[in-house]
Amino acid sequence: QLQLVESGGGLVQPGGSLRLSCAASGFTANYHAIGWFRRAPGKEREGVSCISSSGSSTNYADSVKGRFTISRDNAKNTVYLQMNSLKPEDTALYYCAAPRQAMCVTGPNMYVYWGQGTQVTVSS
Repeated sequence: QLQLVESGGGLVQPGGSLRLSCAASGFTANYHAIGWFRRAPGKEREGVSCISSSGSSTNYADSVKGRFTISRDNAKNTVYLQMNSLKPEDTALYYCAAPRQAMCVTGPNMYVYWGQGTQVTVSS
């Protein structure tokens, strides 16, 4: 069983930065890809970024490319999402999730382990 706990959310002004963390625990914590998803009020859940178990492969949604960077420190069982140049439209509840696979997969239904989420609010 894999447990995921997000942290690092908060209130930030437009143009600001935040770094989200996803701490994983469990025997196979470093064997899984980790993805970040977000859900804004009134909108569907959106995939934001994903990183493979080794960290060698990453992908990003078009809406965050060039602004967000995903990374992982397997010694700490933690995945990070560095978010720069934040916009009001980035406001959402951010979740990290893991599929059973080591490589990133498409579609939230493939992600079987989920954290509780951390709120990010971008507002002046």
